[in-house]
Amino acid sequence: MKQLESDKITALYCRLSRDDELSGESNSIKNQKLILSKYAEDNKFQNIKFFVDDGYSGTTFTRPAFMEMMELAESGQIETIIVKDHSRLGRNRLVVGQLLEEDFVRLNIRYIAIMDNIDSSKGLNDFLPIQDWFNEMHSKNTSQKVRAVLKSKGKSGISLANNVPYGYKKDENDKTKWVIDEPSAEVVKEIYNLFIQGHGTFEISRILTERNIMTPAEYFISIGRKFPSKLQEFNHQWNATTVASILDRQEYIGDTVNFKYTIRSYKDKTKVPIPKEDWQIFKNTHEPIIDEYTWNIAQQLRNNRKKPTRSGKKSIFSGLLFCNDCGKKMYFQSPVIDLKAKDHYRCSSYKNNTSLCTSHWITDEVLQVLVLENIQKVVSYMKNFEDLFIKEQLQKSSQDELKQISKNKKELEQAKKRIIEIDNLFMHIYEDNISGKISDERFRNLSFNYDKEQKELKTKIEQLSKEINNTEKKTTDLTQFISNVKKYTEITELTPEILNELIEKILVHQAEKVNGKKVQEIDIYYRGVGIISFPVSLEDMTMVIEKMINKRISA
Repeated sequence: MKQLESDKITALYCRLSRDDELSGESNSIKNQKLILSKYAEDNKFQNIKFFVDDGYSGTTFTRPAFMEMMELAESGQIETIIVKDHSRLGRNRLVVGQLLEEDFVRLNIRYIAIMDNIDSSKGLNDFLPIQDWFNEMHSKNTSQKVRAVLKSKGKSGISLANNVPYGYKKDENDKTKWVIDEPSAEVVKEIYNLFIQGHGTFEISRILTERNIMTPAEYFISIGRKFPSKLQEFNHQWNATTVASILDRQEYIGDTVNFKYTIRSYKDKTKVPIPKEDWQIFKNTHEPIIDEYTWNIAQQLRNNRKKPTRSGKKSIFSGLLFCNDCGKKMYFQSPVIDLKAKDHYRCSSYKNNTSLCTSHWITDEVLQVLVLENIQKVVSYMKNFEDLFIKEQLQKSSQDELKQISKNKKELEQAKKRIIEIDNLFMHIYEDNISGKISDERFRNLSFNYDKEQKELKTKIEQLSKEINNTEKKTTDLTQFISNVKKYTEITELTPEILNELIEKILVHQAEKVNGKKVQEIDIYYRGVGIISFPVSLEDMTMVIEKMINKRISA
C-alpha cells in the first residue's frame, strides 16, 4: 500500500563536532533541539523525528544518524529535512552540493536551514555554493588550529591518546595524568609473565578466555567508561591482536609516546601510521606497570619469535639463537618423517642458500646441556662471589668510557644551545631582508645554511641522547640481572622463563675438528652484562680467597 504524504517523517537533524563545542552553547545539541522543535511547532510540521550525530565532523558523511536518515529518505519515508543552520548538514562543499541539487530533488525532499533562511521549496540562492565553500574553509582552518594545539601539547609531554590504555585510569585531580588501575593492571602483568614464560599471543588469548577474564572492552563498559564498541554479550573472548597490542605498548613502562599516527586530511579522518623514528617519547611521565627490563625482553621476543615446526614443537630458545658468522637466526627443526633424527638447529642463511654461510648445525639436546651448565656456573658464582662479580662488571666501564659520557653530555648541551641561536639568527636575517639590509639571494643562502646546520644538529642530538641513555642504563640492567639470578637458588632444568629473563642472545659457532675431535663453541650473552667469563674454576677461586683470609688472620 502506498504511504500517504501526511505519514511521512519530518526529520529534525542535529550535528555537533568536537570543534563546534569550542564555540559555546549556541551549537550544543540541546540548543539545536530547542530551535528545531519550536520551528516545527510554529510551522505545523507533523510526525517529527530527531536524528542526532554528537561528536561527528561535518567533513565526513559516514555519521550514524545521517546515514539512518538517508536510508529512510531513499525508501520514500522522509518528506522534509530541517537543520538549525546550513553547516549542520555538512562542511564538504562537493557532497553538500550534490545533496541539495541532485539527491534531495530526486527524492522530492524539502530542505530547510532555519538560521540561514534556506528553504528549497522557495528555490535555492545562487550564492549558496559560496556559502558551502566558506563552511568548508571554516572546517579546514579549525583543523589547522587544532593540529597546532595538539602539536604543541604533544611536544610538551602531555599524552595525545584519546583513550587511556587498559591498565590505567585518569587521575581524578588532574585529568591529563594517568594512574594505575589495579584490577586491569594485574591482567597486563599476567600477559607479560605468560609471554616471557614462552606462551605465544594465541596461547595467551586462549588462557585468558578459559579463565573468564573480561576483555579490555568488556572491562571498560563494566566500570562505566565510554568505549566505541557496543558489545551484545560479555563472553570474555580474548584474541591474539588484543594481546599483541598490550605487549607492544611502551606506555606500560611509564613513558608517554606521542605522534604515532596522523590523519590524511581535514576531510579524510583515516589514521596513517607515522614511522617509529619520528615518534616523540617522554620518559617516566607516569607510574609503570611493567619494568623496562621485562618490556625489553618482550620486545626482543616479539621481534624474533618463530612459528612452531610442522611437528608442533617449539624451541625454548626461540628468539635467542643466532649464527656467529652471519648474524642470522638459527632455524629450529623437529623431524617429522625421520623419527630417529634429533631436534636440531641450523643457520637460516645456509638453509635458504648454502653458498651464503655454513650450517652451524647443533642438536637441541647438546645446546641445552651447554647452556644449563653455563647458567648453573653463573648462579653458583653469583651466590658465592656477588661483590667480586659486581666489581668486575663495573670495571668494564673504563675511564675512557666515563670520559666519553661526559664529553657526549657537553656536546649535547652545546648542540641544544646552538639550535636556539640559529632560530634567533634566522629571525634577524629575516628582519634584515624585509628592511632591505641584505639581498634576497643572501637571505636564501644564509637560511639554507642555517636550516642545513639545524637538521644536522637535531640528528646529532638524537644520536648523543641514545649513546648517553645506553651507557647509563648499564647500571640499572646489572642490578636487575643480579636480582633475576637470585630468584633461582638451584636450576636443574631450562625453561623459557629462565632463558628469557637471564639471556639476551646465544651465538653458535661452526663446529671444527681439533685433534680428531668435534669441537663447537657457543657464546652466551647475559642481559645487561654480556659474556660472563670464569678465569678460574669456582673451586680454585674458593681456595684462593680462603688463603687470602688465612694470610690476613696470621698477619
